[in-house]
Amino acid sequence: MKTARDTGTAVLTADLSKSYGTAEVVRGLDLTVPAGEIFGFLGPNGAGKSTSLGMLSTLLRPTKGVASVAGYDVRHEQDEVRRSIGLVFQESTLDADLTAEQNLRFHADLYGLPSREGRRRTLAMLDLVGLTQRRSDRVRSFSGGMRRRLEVVRGLLHDPRVLFLDEPTTGLDPQTRAAIWEHLHQLREESGITIFLTTHHLEEAENCDRIAIMDRGRLVVEGAPAELKSVVGTDTLLLRTGDDEVAVKALKEHFALRGKAGPGGIRLQVADAAVFVPRLCAELTVPVHSVSVTPPTLDDVFLHYTGRAIRETGDGGPDAKGSP
Repeated sequence: MKTARDTGTAVLTADLSKSYGTAEVVRGLDLTVPAGEIFGFLGPNGAGKSTSLGMLSTLLRPTKGVASVAGYDVRHEQDEVRRSIGLVFQESTLDADLTAEQNLRFHADLYGLPSREGRRRTLAMLDLVGLTQRRSDRVRSFSGGMRRRLEVVRGLLHDPRVLFLDEPTTGLDPQTRAAIWEHLHQLREESGITIFLTTHHLEEAENCDRIAIMDRGRLVVEGAPAELKSVVGTDTLLLRTGDDEVAVKALKEHFALRGKAGPGGIRLQVADAAVFVPRLCAELTVPVHSVSVTPPTLDDVFLHYTGRAIRETGDGGPDAKGSP
């Protein structure tokens, strides 16, 4: 297999697999992630995302297959891989009894940065995420969002080429999640770093240039979010009328559409809502009270390729055994 140094990409894998006994947690993963891309693994808990990340970051040894990160083989050049990556775990690994600055300086020492350079980078990273004024405060006094921001810049302190993020905003409120993503986009623009994340948040995956949907250890499909949603091809309409039962029959007879009436109204799928809705309002014999349109989502994509919604999954499958 060519390495990332040969091709100018950040991550390459071929038939990468991980088993625990007879349980195959990751099955034949083939990936190519260009340098500078924000790439996401989307899937439920137990899909194999964290195990894949563990192999790419050298925390887990593959059962078979090959992989390179930043041009280095994850089996045979582990030290070089580790020097080239930043890693933010799903669970916090900050020392709550140290200050924000001490946490970063300790990380700088572990990576062998000279004292003056370590201090310079520490102050720059704290400023980047708006924590300069809190640099002397112990981390135990920080909110969850502040801790997450600190962990992200700790992973960037030694100037890695690839930043791995395992469920980076789990447990955070939407406002904090948006703030963290604003910082990540800024970092990518300023440094050209490759960001590789795992997530089961559909909204979070929208931030990625490309995503790969994983289910039961296999890569199901990959592509840009907009590209994958275009495959689904239908908009969802929620229609409220003067008589939903009569409207359902009229939709079938006049428009050849199958609608399903429920407490919230009639739900149906149409190919192009912008074209269909004016015609619907003009031709439906039942009074139309309201129409809402929802374009395809990544949940629809997951349902399209796997036959189930991502929110119906996540039973803590075998991936839990290998999660770093």
